[in-house]
Amino acid sequence: MALEVGIVGLPSSGKSTLFHALTGARATGDVGMAAIPDPRLKAIGDVVHPRKLTPAAIRVVEVRGTGPELLGNLRQMDALLVVLDGFSATRVPAEDLETLRLELLVADRDHVERRLERVAKQAKSGDQKLRQEVGELERVLAHVDAGGSLADWPGQLPVELEPLTTKPLLAVENGPPGIDLKLEAELAELPPDEAAAFRDGRSALEEVVRRLSDELGLISFFTAGDKETRAWTLRHGQTAIDAAATVHSDLARGFIRCEVIRWDDLVAAGSHAEAARAGLQRLEGRAYVVQDGDVLNVRFNV
Repeated sequence: MALEVGIVGLPSSGKSTLFHALTGARATGDVGMAAIPDPRLKAIGDVVHPRKLTPAAIRVVEVRGTGPELLGNLRQMDALLVVLDGFSATRVPAEDLETLRLELLVADRDHVERRLERVAKQAKSGDQKLRQEVGELERVLAHVDAGGSLADWPGQLPVELEPLTTKPLLAVENGPPGIDLKLEAELAELPPDEAAAFRDGRSALEEVVRRLSDELGLISFFTAGDKETRAWTLRHGQTAIDAAATVHSDLARGFIRCEVIRWDDLVAAGSHAEAARAGLQRLEGRAYVVQDGDVLNVRFNV
């Protein structure tokens, strides 16, 4: 499943512009896919010569508003991108960031209160587990009303809450001090080589992906076949069985072993066969911790 990121911001901050810069989309709609730039993928493709190269991708969701109901659509996101107006000279980005943090806190409080009302009604049946959750939600609500947030709740929160204030939050300043999102949205419509000629440094997507990777502890691994060579993302510390499940559930269910080679070893060897002859390829089990840049071939039997 692709990494999911939500875009939020105050009116006219540049949310849609960031969405277009990341996805290259001009069509209507609030959901798009953003390919993650990775030069290693092309290098592997030059060795394998697949019919198709597929980069890893981020699913991007734009929320056009900041009310509790709208922000509630982001509860299953992995991270939030907050767009701040740094171009109009009429806003103070740091103050807008605090305003948006407050909006997220209010949305979380509203969510806790509504769940408490629902569970309290269900608990009248006498179900002990529901009654325990009512007590826990009452304490959580009191904590928020006292000025706290779900991010600093000392205990374990009910999994159903999916709080917004505990998610990684990355600020993207739209303007000279940060990223020129208008330019990036225009360049997103050009071929990559042409767009690079107009830029100084990384694209908006590359910068955002770098920060997301740091926040979420992401790594990339690759699968390299003649039909398709593809990049995928995992969390740091995840294993070969997690990688197999990321590619396809059947691979995880029938997992036997995993052939592993470093991407640069594969490129230097010139083929999987030459890499194997040179002793650069090895077999690993399901508990193997995948490393950034690994090329994996999962052996499975369903």
